[in-house]
Amino acid sequence: MLSIAALEDFDIYSVDVKTAYLYGDLEEEIYMEQPEGFRIPGQERKVWRLRKAIYGLKQAGLSWWKALTASMLKLGFKRCFSDAGVYVYSDKKTGEKIYAIVYVDDVCFMGKKNSLLLNELKQKFMKTWECRDQGQLSEFLGMRITRDQKQRKLFIDQEKYLNTVLKRFDVPTRKANTPLPAGFEFEPYIGKVNPEFRTKYQQLVGSIMYLMIGSRPDIAFATVKLSQHSASPSATHYRAGLWVLAYLKETSHYRLVYNGASNKGIVAFSDSDWAGDKSSRKSVTGNIVTNAEGPISWISRKQKTIALSSTEAEYMALSDCSRQLVWISSLLGELGMKPDLPVLHGDNMGSLFWASNPMTEKRSKHINIRYHYICDVIKQEKIDLAFIKGSKNPADILTKNLGQILFRRFVPSLGIEFSPRNFD
Repeated sequence: MLSIAALEDFDIYSVDVKTAYLYGDLEEEIYMEQPEGFRIPGQERKVWRLRKAIYGLKQAGLSWWKALTASMLKLGFKRCFSDAGVYVYSDKKTGEKIYAIVYVDDVCFMGKKNSLLLNELKQKFMKTWECRDQGQLSEFLGMRITRDQKQRKLFIDQEKYLNTVLKRFDVPTRKANTPLPAGFEFEPYIGKVNPEFRTKYQQLVGSIMYLMIGSRPDIAFATVKLSQHSASPSATHYRAGLWVLAYLKETSHYRLVYNGASNKGIVAFSDSDWAGDKSSRKSVTGNIVTNAEGPISWISRKQKTIALSSTEAEYMALSDCSRQLVWISSLLGELGMKPDLPVLHGDNMGSLFWASNPMTEKRSKHINIRYHYICDVIKQEKIDLAFIKGSKNPADILTKNLGQILFRRFVPSLGIEFSPRNFD
């Protein structure tokens, strides 16, 4: 949604709903003990029946979402089925569209610049719920949002959160030019793990993962490898996690950038590292989807089955990415947009041929039917395929531990740039 705002040069306003979970009405019959300080003398054994949701109740989130959706429908918004947190308002007279993005109690309203309708709908929402008006969007879910209005660029970084993480863990001072040391391989640990050490390791991985999900696709491979050893970590694994933090400390000035002036639509890149996981011999899938020349989706993960060839591994990676592209196209359609056909790039000619020319042969007949989904998607002209040289495929950074030279070559291709504020 932020990449769309960059392309369309939208204004984005943010509000925060106060005590959101207390608004939901409960459909179930639920009771709770009398809280301390509110017990009635002589009736201590009695309980309270809840009519409204409260924090800590597992139904609270759903109850709030239902109440919120009902209020959005009254305001004239329509909920998107592709994403339950996105709502669209379409003016019947002018055709002007306003978009609302909701994540629990954080709400953003997007629309064309200086739109009276945008401000009117935001004010109506704030009259429905008690909110804090946060003005132009500057922070969302721990991500800092900045804009260059002249160049129509939008930037995302998590430097504030990163500094908090660095203070929490004792990160050694070292020169870390890549997320993992050169040639480092993760080995399973079969020894006994101290529960306190396991908890500390999981906290470290969780902190890194939040950064990876929000704004740092360059550490995706390292983060996924760390998380695969969360149940049985070793001291070596923990040192690898500290190395990732040392790299993040060195590159705290990195940020995502969406170039609205580029007018570039949905473009995706897919790659795989055949038998890249040394312990299971399963391949590693990596793909990245961009809009306005900036990443909007990225994945690095181990494939579910063993691939018998690099072509097979690449074919399964292409199919995984095609599902993401179909979902994004569906969402854009619900938003009332008509984007160009998404282009999916791969660097293996054999896998591209299999996807474009569905046929059964001895090299492909055993592949799980779920991966042949891409053939149907191409036949229906929902996506287009294109070849890219492996040396220019940015998804390569998501599949393996690259050396410094290759890694630094691909980082700009991920839509990451230096922040001038800290670069000096």
